[in-house]
Amino acid sequence: MSDSPWFVSRPTSSRAPYLVYCFPHAGGNARSFLSWQQHLEADAELVGVCAPGRGLRLDEPSPAGIAELAEGAARAVAAAADRPFLLFGHSFGAVLAFETARRLREHPLLRHLVASGCAAPRLLPSERVRQTAKLRGQEFTEAVAFFGGLPPEVLAEPELQDLLLPGLRADFHLVSGYRYQPDEPLPIGISLVNGREDPHVGPAELRHWEHESVLPLRYHWADGGHFYFGPDPAPAVDLLRSLIRADSSAPSAREEHVELI
Repeated sequence: MSDSPWFVSRPTSSRAPYLVYCFPHAGGNARSFLSWQQHLEADAELVGVCAPGRGLRLDEPSPAGIAELAEGAARAVAAAADRPFLLFGHSFGAVLAFETARRLREHPLLRHLVASGCAAPRLLPSERVRQTAKLRGQEFTEAVAFFGGLPPEVLAEPELQDLLLPGLRADFHLVSGYRYQPDEPLPIGISLVNGREDPHVGPAELRHWEHESVLPLRYHWADGGHFYFGPDPAPAVDLLRSLIRADSSAPSAREEHVELI
C-alpha cells in the first residue's frame, strides 16, 4: 500500500486483488475502519482515508472546503490505486467519497461507490446541520447527540469535549459550507446502506441519489440508527464483500454501461 499520509491500513499476509477506500464520518478517525479488515479477509485490502488536519495529520492545515478536500483525496487515490477499487463513506464521509468519485470518474479501476447514512448530495446541507454548525460549547454537543455516536462520558464531561470535539466541529463547518454542483451522473453503480431507525436519513432523503449514477440504485437496510454498524459491522462488511465478489465474476458497471450504449 502507498505510504501517502492520506492512507492508513493494516499489513496483510498477501496482496489482495481489490482495494476499499473508507472515508470516516464527521469527527471520525480513519483508523476506526481497520478492524473491518479481518472480516474482508483476502477479498480486499481496506484503506482508511485520513484528511489533513485530522488524526495523524493534525498538524497540517485543514482544507477550506469539501471541494478542496475531495481534490486532494482524488489525487492521492489516483496515484496509489493499482487494483480495482471502490469508495465507501459514512455520513460526512459519504459526501466526500461522492465528490472524490466525481473527480475519479475517468479512472479505469474505479468500480463502485457505497454511501452509508447519507442523504442525497443535492439535499445537503440539511437545515439541522446548518444550525448545529453555528453552535458552540454544550449546545453544540447536545445538538450533535441527535445523530448518535457520542459516548455518554463525552456528553457529560466538558473537558473531554474540549479534547475530542474540535475535529467534529471543523467537519460540521465543512458540511455546512457544502454547495452541490449539478454534473453528469457517475458511470459506476451506487449502493446505499442505512439504519432503519436513523432519525436523520430515510427513504425521502435517499431517493435523489438516483440522479448521481447511470445505473439503478441499490438499497440496503440494517437494524439500528445512524451508526448502525457500531454494534456489528456485518451489514456494511457483507455489502462490501458481495460487491467485490460480484465484480470479480462479471463486467464492471462502467463496462456494462458502454455495452448498453
